[in-house]
Amino acid sequence: MPGFLVQAGAQVQCAHGGQATPTAPNPRVLLGPAPSVLMATPYVVAGCPFPPPPAANGPCVSGQWLSGTTRVLSNGQPLLVQSSTGVCAPTGTPLLVVVPQARVTAI
Repeated sequence: MPGFLVQAGAQVQCAHGGQATPTAPNPRVLLGPAPSVLMATPYVVAGCPFPPPPAANGPCVSGQWLSGTTRVLSNGQPLLVQSSTGVCAPTGTPLLVVVPQARVTAI
């Protein structure tokens, strides 16, 4: 899946609008001044407005990516691209890359 690579400061959100941040950026590959993010890196979600039980199964607390680059690796692991798919826990809703850096693309 081609797309712009995702850096640690990219705007990433759960489907409900909560802000997601990576727990451990990858300093091995820099995108400008910011480190990149590996596909295996978990995200933490803050500010998700989805209601807790019994009204719903929210709010989103964490996120994990399911896809990343296929041809570009760092330390043998895929990186995140804007078109990567991710899922939030415990809601199962998508994790979305809203605004990545716009200079480096990868497949």
